[in-house]
Amino acid sequence: MTTRMPAEWEPHERTWMAWPPSMPSLEDLDADGVHAVRAAWASVANAIARFEPITMVVAPDDAASARALLDDTVDLELVALDDCWMRDMGPTFVHDSERGLWAIDWIFNGWGASEWAQWGLDANVAVSVAALASVPVISSNLVNEGGGIHVNGAGTVFATDTVQLASDRNPNWTREQVEAELRDKLGVEQVVWFPRGLTRDYDTFGTRGHVDIVACFSDENTVLYHDQRNPEHPDFEVSAEVRAVLEAAGDWKLIAVPAPEVLKDDHGWVDYSYINHYVCNGAVIACGFNDPNDAVVAEILATAYPGREIVMIDARTIFSRGGGIHCITQQQPVPK
Repeated sequence: MTTRMPAEWEPHERTWMAWPPSMPSLEDLDADGVHAVRAAWASVANAIARFEPITMVVAPDDAASARALLDDTVDLELVALDDCWMRDMGPTFVHDSERGLWAIDWIFNGWGASEWAQWGLDANVAVSVAALASVPVISSNLVNEGGGIHVNGAGTVFATDTVQLASDRNPNWTREQVEAELRDKLGVEQVVWFPRGLTRDYDTFGTRGHVDIVACFSDENTVLYHDQRNPEHPDFEVSAEVRAVLEAAGDWKLIAVPAPEVLKDDHGWVDYSYINHYVCNGAVIACGFNDPNDAVVAEILATAYPGREIVMIDARTIFSRGGGIHCITQQQPVPK
């Protein structure tokens, strides 16, 4: 059987998300903080619900809080959870050669067994979601997260050295073995390796290099990449590396997407990135940062995704927890 991961802009049957559970993911917050996080997740879900079906998996004790903030059109399913990053713990859906749909179940180990993370429950979410979607599972022996890969649906996948080749994820895998697994499961021919991700992503609560805040395709031949234009920020050098990799890897149209003008928050250099948007049926759900570049990037996205409504949502609360809009969503494509 041959499988292929569709591009994100191909038609979706629905979107999957996970509701921030009271324990353990929000145990560091007071009541106001918990509400703020959940309101941010709800704003994304309710925006997506305007364009396609969406299911929110919810820990049983948190169902009431979810129903109170979510639009009535958002479906709820009870699933035991540690955290709420559906892109990473959920399944990667792929088409097969007979026009069916399968769910890839990567090994999830809490972003490289991060000392703060708990993942005993989240490691089972991909299989649970596949069952709820009535989609059969293909298991992989690769430790991987959905935010660590990005495809154009036409033979190319992006990855980073510090994710798939990390000693705390796949210590005994060679680059060639990782590429073989990605080719087999995703139906790609070319693996483009970036040496690293954004600087903040290597702090305590980071993923250590997810590509979905670095670069993405907007069509088979167009790449958007995070462009930090202020030389004071360490990601100024990262952006230069990313562009060099892209120029060497393919004959693509490259679109530099300016980073927000803000450089730091209370914890240091920010990794705010407009690349971390989500493409759903008829729309792009984009990260906003109450920043002068929000409007600039909304126009860039409108050009890159013609015919789609650009819906920009303040993502600062989501980023404060370690990710963005793309990180909390997972598309289930329409079977072909």
